[in-house]
Amino acid sequence: MLEPSHNALLPEIPNKRYFIIGEVGELCNVKPHVLRYWEQEFPQLSPVKRRGNRRYYQREDVLMIRRIRSLLYEQGYTISGARLQLQSETVVLKPTFEEMEDTLPLAESVPNQSMALFAYQAQISQNMLNIVIKDMIRELEAIALLLAKRA
Repeated sequence: MLEPSHNALLPEIPNKRYFIIGEVGELCNVKPHVLRYWEQEFPQLSPVKRRGNRRYYQREDVLMIRRIRSLLYEQGYTISGARLQLQSETVVLKPTFEEMEDTLPLAESVPNQSMALFAYQAQISQNMLNIVIKDMIRELEAIALLLAKRA
C-alpha cells in the first residue's frame, strides 16, 4: 500500500462498514469526480451502488483507492500503467502439477494428473463461488442498511 511516510498525510480510516463518496474523498484526498472516473478505469474498484446510483464504499475499497492514488500521484504511473500494476499484483499463476501435489490434499489421493487438475479446477470454481457469495452478502447488507435508515 502506501509508504509509511505517506500514510501519515492521510487521515485514519474510521472503523465503520460503509462510506459515502464524500467521506472517501476526504479519507484519500481525492475529489469525488476523480473517484467516479477511477471506477470506470479500474475494475478492482467497484463500490456497492443503490437507489439513485448512491455509492457505498467499504474499507477494502478505501484501501484500493489509496493504492491507486499512490501509484498515480506518488509513483508516477499512468492510468494504464497503474491498471497493469494492480492486475499483476492480483494475478494468480496456475501452479505446476508438482506444486499442486504439495498444496492440495485431494491431489495426493488422486492417482493421475488429469484427475488432480480436475480437483484443482473444482477448488478454483469453489473459490469463485465464495467470492460471488461474499459480493451478494455485501449487497444484502447495503440493502439492510438502507431499509434500517428508512424505518
